[in-house]
Amino acid sequence: MLYLAQGDSSQILYWVIGFILLILLLLVIFMLKFLNLWVQAYLSRAKTSLFSLVGMQLRRVNPTVIVRAQISAIQAGMEMNVRDLEAHYLAGGNVINVVRALIAADRANLGLDFRRAAAIDLAGRDVLEAVQTCVNPKVIDCPDPTKGKVAAMAKDGIQVLARARVTVRANINRLVGGATEETIIARVGEGIVSTIGSSQTHKDVLENPDAISKTVLSKGLDAGTAFEILSIDIADVDIGENIGSRLQADQAEADKRVAQAAAEGRRAMAVAEEQENSATVMANRAKLVLAESEVPTAMADAFRSGNLGIMDFYRMRNIESDTKMRGQIADSEEQQSDEGPNLG
Repeated sequence: MLYLAQGDSSQILYWVIGFILLILLLLVIFMLKFLNLWVQAYLSRAKTSLFSLVGMQLRRVNPTVIVRAQISAIQAGMEMNVRDLEAHYLAGGNVINVVRALIAADRANLGLDFRRAAAIDLAGRDVLEAVQTCVNPKVIDCPDPTKGKVAAMAKDGIQVLARARVTVRANINRLVGGATEETIIARVGEGIVSTIGSSQTHKDVLENPDAISKTVLSKGLDAGTAFEILSIDIADVDIGENIGSRLQADQAEADKRVAQAAAEGRRAMAVAEEQENSATVMANRAKLVLAESEVPTAMADAFRSGNLGIMDFYRMRNIESDTKMRGQIADSEEQQSDEGPNLG
C-alpha cells in the first residue's frame, strides 16, 4: 500500500512539472513574438521592456505602432511618453502622423507640443499637413478652377470675371475650431464682388487689378479661420456681358408690355362703349319705326275728327317731297365734290 501511494504521488508531481513547463513554453513562444520588436527598441535606446509589449497587446494596443513612433521620436532627439502614445492610440488617433508632425515642428521651431498635436489630430485635421503648410505656405485657387470665375458687375453695368490665387499659411493655434479653406474661398470671392461692384467703370478694374487684392487683403478675411492669409493675387480678369444694357432692354420690354396691356384695356372699353351706343341707336330706331307706324292711324283719326283737312294733307305731302328732293340734290353735289372736277 505504501508503495502504491508513493507511486501515485510521483505521478502527480510529474504532471505538475509537465504543466508548468508547458505554460513556460507557451509564455516563451508568446514573448518570442515581441522579441524582434523589443530588440529594435533596445538598440534604439527606447525604454520599453518585453513585459510592456505584452501588456500593450493585452490592452489591445498595437505594440509595433507605439514602438516605431517612440523610436522615431528618440532618433529625432525628442523624449516621448509611452503612456501618452498609448492613450492617443486608444482614443482613435494617428500616432505615427502625430510623431512625424512633432518632429517637423521641432525642426521648424514652431513650439508644438504633444498635447496640442494630439488635439488637432483627434479634431479630424491632418496635423502633419498643417505643420507642412505652416512651414511651406500653400496656394488656394478662388474659386475652384472647375467652377469658372467670380462674376461681378461694375457701376457702368459691364460684367467683370476674375480669378484669384490666395497664399495661406496654417495657424497652429487656431487649427482646433478654426474655419477651413472653403471659408477662405467664400470670403475672398465676396471681397472680389464687393470691390468690383464699387468700381465706377470696368476700365478701372482692368487698369488696376491689384486694387482688388489690396482692398480684399485689408479686410482681414482670415479672422476665425485656421489659416493666415499672406497674399491675394489676381490671376485673371476678363470682361463678361453688358448686364446694364440687358437689364435696360428687359425693363423697356416690360414697360412695352404694360403699355400694350393698358392700350388693350382702353380698346376693349371703346368697343364696349361703341356696342352700347349701337344698341342705343337700334333701340331709338325701333322706337322711331314704331312711332312712324302710328302716323297713318293718327292721320285717319285727325281726318275723322275734322282736325286735319285735305288741303293740309296735300301741303304736308308737298313739304315732304320738297325736303326729299333737296336731300337728293345735296347728296349728288357732295358726291361730285368727292370725285373732283370733270376735265372732259
